[in-house]
Amino acid sequence: MAAVGALSAPLAHAGANEKCYGVSLAGKNDCKAGAGTSCAGSSTVDYQGNAFSMVPKGTCTSIELPAMSDGTPRAGSLEELGRDLPG
Repeated sequence: MAAVGALSAPLAHAGANEKCYGVSLAGKNDCKAGAGTSCAGSSTVDYQGNAFSMVPKGTCTSIELPAMSDGTPRAGSLEELGRDLPG
């Protein structure tokens, strides 16, 4: 799978989807998650750990993401992450 954007679905279909943190590109998140986000499209950092996108249920942790600059692997999470935060 690729980074979210193509995977994101309208929130109206949330029953078949789940929040996945740290997978969206800057400006492509679905809604507020934490500091630095206010609603859809407000993330300012690629793969921002406190911004979520809705993805098909069961796919969040298997979305392929690029490694961080130090080589640490990235993975989506069902809970907020403390990585790739703005500022």
